[in-house]
Amino acid sequence: MLLWFVIAYWIVSVGIGLYAATRVRNTKDFVIAGRHLPFHIVTATVFATWFGSETVLGIPATFLKENLHGVVADPFGSSLCLILVGLFFAAPLYRMNLLTIGDFYKKRFGRTVEVMTTLAIVLSYLGWVGAQINALGLVFNVVSHGTISKLAGMWIGSATILVYTLFGGMWAVAITDFLQMIIIVLGMLYIGGSVSRLVGGVGTVVAHAAAAGKFSFWPALDLKDIIGFFAAWITMMLGSIPQQDVFQRVQSSKTEPIAVWGSVTGGALYFLFAFVPMFLAYSATLIEPKMVSGLIDTDPQMILPRLVLDKAPLIAQVMFFGALLSAIKSCASATLLAPSVTFTENVLKPWFPEWSDRKLLFAMRTVTLSFTVLVTLYAVFSHLTIFKMVEDAYQVTLVCAFVPLFCGVYWKHATNQGSLLSIFLGLSVWLAMEFFGPDDPLIPGQLAGLLASAVGMVVGSLGPQRIPHQAMTHEEILRVHGKLSGHAAQLTHHVAAE
Repeated sequence: MLLWFVIAYWIVSVGIGLYAATRVRNTKDFVIAGRHLPFHIVTATVFATWFGSETVLGIPATFLKENLHGVVADPFGSSLCLILVGLFFAAPLYRMNLLTIGDFYKKRFGRTVEVMTTLAIVLSYLGWVGAQINALGLVFNVVSHGTISKLAGMWIGSATILVYTLFGGMWAVAITDFLQMIIIVLGMLYIGGSVSRLVGGVGTVVAHAAAAGKFSFWPALDLKDIIGFFAAWITMMLGSIPQQDVFQRVQSSKTEPIAVWGSVTGGALYFLFAFVPMFLAYSATLIEPKMVSGLIDTDPQMILPRLVLDKAPLIAQVMFFGALLSAIKSCASATLLAPSVTFTENVLKPWFPEWSDRKLLFAMRTVTLSFTVLVTLYAVFSHLTIFKMVEDAYQVTLVCAFVPLFCGVYWKHATNQGSLLSIFLGLSVWLAMEFFGPDDPLIPGQLAGLLASAVGMVVGSLGPQRIPHQAMTHEEILRVHGKLSGHAAQLTHHVAAE
């Protein structure tokens, strides 16, 4: 019965996604929904995109093993990422009226930086999307009681998500995200209430967790622990900022205030609801301690699904797995679309300047199909946990793309040479630490790479310029920050030229 409910929900949501595809007429519709999304849709798609498999399965498993300290990257770092995007990046990027995040790097630092950062961003999505595909296989295997293998579930899940993402683009993602946010919120609250009644209320669970030391968050007063804690926090908090899916939600907004506050509100909602799966997972230690002890070291991601199947009534099972599937689908569809469109726009398109908008749209769909196959193969052969796949995904953008984005927006002296040196040093130091560094270094590889990236930007920008800087002028940067009107910017540029 549960399996048929899941199948019915799956068919309905795919149908809604396909209906949304009727609104796609050009690449702007496909990539940023024609810049027509209202506040509630933007908030929903920010929330639903980030509330993925790692939130429902990965974070609770990590919390049980490592306490609150272990989940500093997500939800603490990830929710702060969305809030920082809204407060500091949404407005200036929205004013630039771009199609992809790669377009910013091209406009600010030139073609070479555009390609390098785009490739880093696309590569980072392998881990994130792979985690969602992995979780889809797990869910289909669980709800079918083993009739559908995990491998078959991965291919079924990725194929069906591909269908509406391929045709509907951002319109399909946004509309299905709105539906899925409602199901996630209702499902999590309902199953939370059901489980809390089994253990004597929320207060009982919280008190027991506090007594067990589960709320320990800050690191010990040891230099190595403090540095490791800081590195884990910024990996997702800063490494997630230069991402196409975040940028798409900013650019898809109908107005600039919606771009700002939709991101902030979505991030705040994500932070609040991310604690519900942690509550459920810890409740399992009180309800089924033997089951938890048997899975905690072998397959901790199964603790929550096992608890729901064994102890919850059918309606609660339907609500839980409906919410879980909604979380996975919303995240997977967004993260399939984002790297595909940015690769097409920023890597392929310049090689084919004669492409019409129709041919470009076809290319975006072809790349989406190819990326889906590639990332499903990655998920099939990867042995990382869901939480680890997501956490590792952002290291490459942290060391390659964050500093050029931040300095490109906020530092007028940043140059093409500085950005190229920033990318080179950040990537080189990170890779050297990963492959040749000690197993347990004082400074983690991603933090060392970020520091090297910052040094490269400063030294390369302030030193003698061997590489010509042909990008945004100072007046254009001021205009992006709203400090000059369009007319004033033109006048200032004309006076400077004279």
